Amino acid sequence: MAGGLSKVSGKNPASDVDPGEMRDGMNLVSAAYSDWGSDDAVLVVAVDHVPEATTKRREHLWRGMLEHIKWDFDQGVPEAQPVSDPGRLGGSVECMPASLAENGNVICGWADATTAGVALFPNSTVMSASMEFMTMRVDLEK
Repeated sequence: MAGGLSKVSGKNPASDVDPGEMRDGMNLVSAAYSDWGSDDAVLVVAVDHVPEATTKRREHLWRGMLEHIKWDFDQGVPEAQPVSDPGRLGGSVECMPASLAENGNVICGWADATTAGVALFPNSTVMSASMEFMTMRVDLEK
């Protein structure tokens, strides 16, 4: 469970998102989470014990998630906006629209002292995705 969403068993649709170089001692979370009966799953890719700047790892994960949704980079790269309060876990949390539609894909990411992660929220808005992401992050960083 993450933020009240259940982990989807079976094939992991986030498994093609490149987490970057994994070294000894680092842990990878790559999973899909969903409400019961919903076809929309939130895809999560996160890495802990990151030895380099975690903001750089988050940028790498964002790019991997954009490639996963087949973002057209000829349109540029969506700009991430900081979430005003990253919550009790600190660090920085940012979200970006990854769709040309008002309700579409949103990618949120966090970076703190040792972890970085991103999540893809389908059929969402930046505001609702950021709130859901903050709730999920507490469970994901356990």
